[in-house]
Amino acid sequence: MQARLKVDDGLGHAAVDVLSNLKKSDGQLSAREQKVANFVSSNLERISSMTIAEVAQACDVSSPTVVRFCRTMGCDGFREFKIRLAQNLAVSLQYLDVGDRSEPETGSGILDQVIGALSASLNVMRRQLDGEAFEAAKNHIAGARTLLVGGIGGGSSMLAQETSNRLFRLGIPVAAVSDSYLLQMRAATLSKSDVILLISSSGEADEVLSAAEIAGGYGATTLAITKSESTLARSVECALEIDLPEDPDIYKPTASRYAYLVIIDALAMAVAQLRSDDTTENLRRIRASLTAYHGRTGPQPLGD
Repeated sequence: MQARLKVDDGLGHAAVDVLSNLKKSDGQLSAREQKVANFVSSNLERISSMTIAEVAQACDVSSPTVVRFCRTMGCDGFREFKIRLAQNLAVSLQYLDVGDRSEPETGSGILDQVIGALSASLNVMRRQLDGEAFEAAKNHIAGARTLLVGGIGGGSSMLAQETSNRLFRLGIPVAAVSDSYLLQMRAATLSKSDVILLISSSGEADEVLSAAEIAGGYGATTLAITKSESTLARSVECALEIDLPEDPDIYKPTASRYAYLVIIDALAMAVAQLRSDDTTENLRRIRASLTAYHGRTGPQPLGD
């Protein structure tokens, strides 16, 4: 194998996944490089503290062979290889040893596991959420001329869209944006009396931090639902801060998004009550339009 194993990440950078490259290279390396690959695979956590000479001696090969192996893995040399390997291990160890899965949970057992994690997350969220911050966020949203909701990534994008879905029916002009460039552009159109609500489970995404700065710079009110003590929480005027534990089971979807959904539902309900006159009329119109559309008059979810 002569070509370096690099994958373009679409952003102009070469994303090097050393662990993946090790697996793909099995049986395709020269005999000497394969010795290095076998040693690295068996000593993943030791490599970061070893010198190139120590690795070469342990593999019974020369130092130049170790360098050639590192280049085959997509790195410029042994130093970069160690850095990349350490980075990969930092986020990958939980996926390398997932325990005994010989007998998967039954359907009811999995359901209990998901519900248990959901309940735990909601209890933690309830203890952490600050009542005064919630009231402030409610008042800002209820008085907004327009509301821009931003969320980047799978979970946050869904939450931003759901926030828009909850609030448009209350008579608030609201738009949800999940594209990073469009978020910057829309933030730049805001001004005094407008509100931007940014949703981020990490609170460190550059896109949302930039949007908060842009919108705030033009006088808009900046809100966030995000991780406690994150950069985003410190960057906005009002933050609903929560720090939720995650289940170590890598196969289970995150439960934290349910806690975010509860906050969004609570905000929607609080804003609806505060704007009761407008809300009641809008909900009546929506129900009337749906009845005219499908002809059903019995109790039903309101457009959900």
